[in-house]
Amino acid sequence: MVGELLALRAQGHGGAAHALLCEAAGWPAERLPGLADELVRAGLAADWGTLLWEAASLPPERLAAAAAALGEAGREADSDRLLRQGVSRPTAEIADAALALGAAGRPREADALLDAFVRVRTAEEAADLARRDPRRLTPRLLRAAAALSPNHHRDLAHALRVAGVATA
Repeated sequence: MVGELLALRAQGHGGAAHALLCEAAGWPAERLPGLADELVRAGLAADWGTLLWEAASLPPERLAAAAAALGEAGREADSDRLLRQGVSRPTAEIADAALALGAAGRPREADALLDAFVRVRTAEEAADLARRDPRRLTPRLLRAAAALSPNHHRDLAHALRVAGVATA
């Protein structure tokens, strides 16, 4: 794949190169860390960034699997980048991805996703996300908001109360 990508880039076929990256984003998650290494070694680090961007739009379970695979391989920065890029999706999908990461034994990645979510979305959206599984999501969201600022924590706690989500 890397050889083909190099050839496409050399021939000026950017569209075909992008299509190949989109295809690779959908590969089994366990292949992504090795692919990252190969792309960087070949001088295609920018293409790795593009692949992460495309992978951020994978369905929640596959996004979670990709983030977990990267984290397990010691590529935490790539995992976090992938998760940050995925926070624009609907709150239900973020909740599903966070829960899938937790179920896969990847609490660091689940927290990174929720932290990114709290940073860029409203307190009301975070409360909506918490409704998917209040017992597992509410404490994590509150920790992420508290780490951001006292105001974020207060706003989220208020939004949770208004939404009828228990905070204790």
